[in-house]
Amino acid sequence: IKHGRVAMLAAMGYITPTLVGKFPGYLSPSLGLKFADVPHGLAAISKVPTFGWIQIVIYALYVEASSTNFGYFDESFSKQAPGDYGWKPPLLATTNVELRTKRLNAEIANGRLAMMAIIGMF
Repeated sequence: IKHGRVAMLAAMGYITPTLVGKFPGYLSPSLGLKFADVPHGLAAISKVPTFGWIQIVIYALYVEASSTNFGYFDESFSKQAPGDYGWKPPLLATTNVELRTKRLNAEIANGRLAMMAIIGMF
């Protein structure tokens, strides 16, 4: 589920700047690098400054570590279903087991589609 969610965000992140534009201002004021100067896709890898990559790696490590709940609340954490992080979206949350299973299967299918889509965008 996590990889599908990341792929969905990546696909939207690839499409959105084309549709609505990029942020104004500078990505790195010290290097004079503007958001508008960063291209889409794999070409952006060479444009991101070193400290930007350090921030990205630290955040990715934090996200992965947070999935283990940092060792807190182990009792309740071990009882959660996969993909259930305690956040209940207002219009999507339900107590109906059949409907929840249907929505979870739809999310998995959309995640798989997004993984293929982001591969095709490069």
